[in-house]
Amino acid sequence: MAKVLYITANPKAENESFSLKLGKGFLDKYKELNPQDEIIHLDLYQMDLPYLDADVFSGWGKLAKGEGLTEDEQRKVARINELTDQFVEADKYVFVTPMWNFLFPPRMKTYIDTICIAGKTFKYTEQGPVGLLEGKKAIHLHASGGVYSHGPAQDLNFADRYIHAVMNFIGITDVTTVVAEGMAAQPDQAEAILKDAIAKAQDAAVQFAK
Repeated sequence: MAKVLYITANPKAENESFSLKLGKGFLDKYKELNPQDEIIHLDLYQMDLPYLDADVFSGWGKLAKGEGLTEDEQRKVARINELTDQFVEADKYVFVTPMWNFLFPPRMKTYIDTICIAGKTFKYTEQGPVGLLEGKKAIHLHASGGVYSHGPAQDLNFADRYIHAVMNFIGITDVTTVVAEGMAAQPDQAEAILKDAIAKAQDAAVQFAK
């Protein structure tokens, strides 16, 4: 039995979101294939997600020196530890995002900051940083109103490149992407575009379930 983190970053309701519909299509197929797996949904807009702020950095500094932490420092550092440990304990990761201004919603970046922790997901060596989560797999399900996989705007999709870069950094090299794109550019084709993307996501779920 595998533990899967299903990570969504969208404040909209599912019926108003192309990315969440894409994610549901993928997840329904995955559950059908692997009903025994434990799937944990992290809705980043509905959970306690601390920023890397002054309290966190001062808390980490005090821990290194064996000093006591303030209540806020202790709470935020403990929550980051909890999120990092949860990420490390999982086997597979599903990131579901819309494109906002060429990236993804800020809550996703905040979450990624909580799981890129030296000594837990990567380590420093004389040869440079080394990822510690080898053997795991991830998929990025991404929706955008315009077309960014090819054409004049292809260099502007920083969202997918960032997800791949971070996963590779922490040792996860098996990373797949499924994109639903162009729904705003071609509104009359939006449902057809989404339907095609969901079919591709379901095909990807077959491989992801193995």
